[in-house]
Amino acid sequence: MAKHKKRHKKKHKHGKHGNGSTRSSIATPDGADRPKRLKRKPYERELKQLQVELVHLQQWVVDTGARVCIVFEGRDTAGKGGVIKRLTERVSPRVFRTVALPAPNEREKSQMYTQRYMAHFPAGGEIVIFDRSWYNRAGVERVMGFATEQEVERFLELVPAVEKVMVESGIILLKYWLEVDQDEQTRRLRARIEDGRKTWKLSPMDLESYSRWYDYSRARDAMFAATDTDAVPWYVADSNDKRRARLNIISHLLSQIPYERNAPERVELPEREGHGDYVEPDRTLRWVPARF
Repeated sequence: MAKHKKRHKKKHKHGKHGNGSTRSSIATPDGADRPKRLKRKPYERELKQLQVELVHLQQWVVDTGARVCIVFEGRDTAGKGGVIKRLTERVSPRVFRTVALPAPNEREKSQMYTQRYMAHFPAGGEIVIFDRSWYNRAGVERVMGFATEQEVERFLELVPAVEKVMVESGIILLKYWLEVDQDEQTRRLRARIEDGRKTWKLSPMDLESYSRWYDYSRARDAMFAATDTDAVPWYVADSNDKRRARLNIISHLLSQIPYERNAPERVELPEREGHGDYVEPDRTLRWVPARF
């Protein structure tokens, strides 16, 4: 078993889903005050260690043919993309595969609702990360009126059985909800408006969602009530501090998968060949201008 788990695994007493304060409709764990925002140096130090463990996890998945499926859901600006980026930036995209499906086309609308997601479920030796998932039906589709109440209720009734079958087939299925409060969501949306590097993240749907905070709260609460099961529970992460959320989620994820940490083989660089009869050609090259 990976030694990492003893270093990073922490005991949490998860509070029940509640109304919380006026700033957030979910109470923080234990009702405790949030710690100060994590500074960059300790964050990067911890992230490096966790990403080394992700490389060990990757090798274990490839060696054993394990199948891992990770679902990320949460409010707009909760930080799902940032967590996924840190999960995948130091590993192989052939093993860690991210799925972020666009709105369904006309053909997909005529299919069984979960059909287009099933096509992306992991094969042996794969970790599939859903950046939003089949739970769109319980969230945005419900709030924005893209699905009827009957369709949503039917989905919530059936999805626990579907996920139970996934787990019984051997898939390791983990579901994460990232929770951000109203003040922090406002700050992040304003940053998207004002920062030219982030404007692509802002959509009309984001603005509509922002105005319907409590509709989304009710949809989330109903989703938890129906799909937070013993077989496939929801894990809720406080993402008001993005750095802490990334570390907490990656650490928790590693603790939920029974991977083994294998010692890497010693690698030595071979001797380079001699240049022999090779001669650099007499050619003018089009160098990229050195402006920096």
